Order: sequence, then structure tokens, then C-alpha cells
Amino acid sequence: MQWSAPLQSRTRWAVAIAAIALVAVYIFPIWQISLDAPQYPEGLGMEIWVHTVTGENPNDLQNINGLNHYIGMKEIDPDTIPELVYMPWIIAGLMVLGLGVALINRRWALALWATLFLLFAIAGMVDFYIWAYDYGHDLNPEAAIKVPGMSYMPPILGTKQMLNITAGSWPAIGGIIMMLSCAAACGLTAFELFWADTPDQNASDTDTAPSSAPASTDASIDVHPSASSASSSSTSVA
Repeated sequence: MQWSAPLQSRTRWAVAIAAIALVAVYIFPIWQISLDAPQYPEGLGMEIWVHTVTGENPNDLQNINGLNHYIGMKEIDPDTIPELVYMPWIIAGLMVLGLGVALINRRWALALWATLFLLFAIAGMVDFYIWAYDYGHDLNPEAAIKVPGMSYMPPILGTKQMLNITAGSWPAIGGIIMMLSCAAACGLTAFELFWADTPDQNASDTDTAPSSAPASTDASIDVHPSASSASSSSTSVA
């Protein structure tokens, strides 16, 4: 395992593509939450973007906040969520680092980028869990609807029944592309460290193949002086 070895050419291209693909995070939402309730037969939807939170339809976020008000949940206000301020900069940093890895062309740089990317993904999911837990458990005691022992934490991934509301939580297009980019970074790192040939191995193979040719050349050189000596001896006897 050589950390300072250069990357395979195809690995460099794959890293660059994975980094550039993160542009999709700024174009598409990264997560979506849906609510199906009898009073809203068409359903309600909320989309989490890298920099804001919006309703899937124009009035969805307002209606979701209206439902939350009756059960004592806090209002979902994008301006009060600090993660939406610094997350765009973190994504931009991952993009620049990924392109830097393709330019630096070293295995240690790829491993560092993949590690930072993976840590960011884990921290993001943990932060999402904490955010959802706080919204679902920190309820207003003066709420109009109070059910003893009931919490309204939405699912992190999948669906969940809460009273007469079915909530669903799934990654959106931007989130799926970001996950694929992170998986590519980790997979390429494993490939380079454990399966790809190192330059020394290639050089060793190259050195081994033609080794017989120089040997014969050295032998001819060794023979030549003795032959010359024999020739000189025969000349002296003559």
C-alpha cells in the first residue's frame, strides 16, 4: 500500500466527475418529506434544499406549519435553521477538494477527500436526526391537541404513522447524487489502496521480462577478454 503513489488515469477522471456531480445539489432538493392526511387528500410535501426549505407546492409549507401549530410543533422557518447557511459552503469545499485530488494525483489526497466526505455525510444524517427529534418532541404544552405520551418525530428514512397522518421521508435527486458521489469517493479509495497496481509493481514486471537479454550481453563481454588473452598467448608462442 503506497499512499504517495499516483492514481490510475481512470480514477482521476472518476474523481473529477464525482466532484463536478455535486453541482446537482444546488439544482435539486436533497431530501423530501411527505404528509398524507384525510383533510389534505392531495397530500402535502416539503423539500429540503442545500440552502432552504420549501413546500412541494406553493402553500404546502404553510399548511404543514398549520398542522404543526395544532399539535404544538415549532414552525418550520428556513431563516432559523443555521445548517442552511453553512451547508452550501461545505458542499462547495468538497467540490474544490475533489477537483484538487484529480490535479494532485496522489492516493493520500484521495483517501483524505473520501474520509472528509464520509464524515460530512454521517454528521449530516446525525444532525438531521437531532433536528427531527427536537421538532417531534419539544412540543408546546399549550397546544390545542395534546395526546399524552405522543410524539411527532418524522421518520429519518421511510414512512411512519402519526395519528391520522402518514409521514414519509426519502432522499431527493440532489441527495441521491450526493450519496452516489460519496460512495464513488470511498470505492475509488478502496480500489486504489487494495487492488490497483502500484508503479513499483509495474516497474518490477518490466524489469523482470527483458532481464535475460542484458545477461547474454554481459557474458559476451566477459568472454571477449579471455579470447583476446588466448589470442595474445598464441601470438607469443608463435
